[in-house]
Amino acid sequence: MANVLNQQSIPIENHILRSLPAADYERISPHLQLVQLNHSEILYETDQTIQSVYFPNLGIVSLIAQDVKGQSVEVGIVGFEGVVGVSAVLAVDKSPYQVMVQLPNSGFRLSVRAFREEFKRAGALHDLVLRYTHSLLMHTSQVAACNRLHSLSERLARWLLMSYDRCKCPDLPFTHEFLGLMLGVRRAGVTEAAIILQTEGYIKYRRGHITIIDRQGLEEHTCECYPLLKKEFDSAVGL
Repeated sequence: MANVLNQQSIPIENHILRSLPAADYERISPHLQLVQLNHSEILYETDQTIQSVYFPNLGIVSLIAQDVKGQSVEVGIVGFEGVVGVSAVLAVDKSPYQVMVQLPNSGFRLSVRAFREEFKRAGALHDLVLRYTHSLLMHTSQVAACNRLHSLSERLARWLLMSYDRCKCPDLPFTHEFLGLMLGVRRAGVTEAAIILQTEGYIKYRRGHITIIDRQGLEEHTCECYPLLKKEFDSAVGL
C-alpha cells in the first residue's frame, strides 16, 4: 500500500492535475491524497476491482499483460502525463492489467467515486482524461507492433527513451531482470541488447543502473516507433 505523504511537501508535476482550472482543482483537491509510489509496488492485479486511481508525478507505472501460463510483458507505461486506472471512467470496474510501479516517486491517489463524479461534469478533467485515453490506446497498440517487428536492441532503446521522457533523469535504476520482465524476454537477451547500446556509446551500464550518455545516438538507433510515440506524448502534455 502506498504511503501517505504530507500534502504540502511535494509540488504537483502531473500534467492532468496541473492543467485543471483553479475551480476544478479546488473541487477535487479535498479528495486527493499525496502518496509515495514504491519500486515494484503492485497498484492493481489483473481483474482486481479498481478502488482508486493514481496521478503519478515523476515516477513511472507499468501496465503488464499476463497470459494463462503466468508469462508477462509490459504493454504500456504511465508517467506524469496521465492517470493510472483510467478504465474506471469507461464503465469498467476491474483492471485489465497488472499495474506495477517501475520507477518510484510520489503521486496523487483519488477514489474512483470522486473521479467519476468529476468526470461526469464534462468539464476540464473530462476532456483531459479523454485526450490521455487516446494517447494510451495509441501507445499500447504501437508497443504491441514494436514487440513483434523490431529488434531487441531497438526496443530497449525505445523503452529507455520513453522512461527518460517521463522521469526526466538520465540515470535509470533498472536491473537486467527487471528489463527482461518489461520487454518480455530472457535476462540474457537484455544483456546482449545492452551490450550493443553500450558498445556504441549510447549508454553506460553498471549493476542496477543504466545511464543515457548519448541521447541523440540512442534516438538514431531505435526504431520508428519511438518518434511516433514521442510526438503523441509531447502533444498530450502540451510540448
